[in-house]
Amino acid sequence: MSLFDKLSSARQQSQTTLGPAEAFAAIALIAVAADGYAADAEEELLIITLSRMQLFRSYPADVLQRMLDRLLSILQRQGAETLLAAALASLPHDLQETAFAVTADIVLADGEVTQEEEEFLNDLYHVLEIPEETAIKIIDVMLIKNRG
Repeated sequence: MSLFDKLSSARQQSQTTLGPAEAFAAIALIAVAADGYAADAEEELLIITLSRMQLFRSYPADVLQRMLDRLLSILQRQGAETLLAAALASLPHDLQETAFAVTADIVLADGEVTQEEEEFLNDLYHVLEIPEETAIKIIDVMLIKNRG
């Protein structure tokens, strides 16, 4: 990476700010796209999942879709690391376990976990500072939930 690439990357990271709801959605979106792309079915599941949450109850479907489009644009232009850093800086502490649980649920919903998705979940519980035993419980419950 050249000096100019590093400078550009640093500027993008410092300019990307998210609100708490955007931060929550960004983490789930990064997981959906962890395998290289966000399939339409995965995006639909993400929208349905988020719209059921208290945090997003006041978001009409079109507003939620525009927010996800904006986040996806950031993800594509600036990369997952930049978006995750911005999300972590804005995610309220009391939503960290919830973000991990929702993200795990979305990842496990299709019954398949790619290597990239598994690595992301593993990294996520670390950066969210979730105790390992709690992360294991969450994954176990989501595996049970998505069995049938």
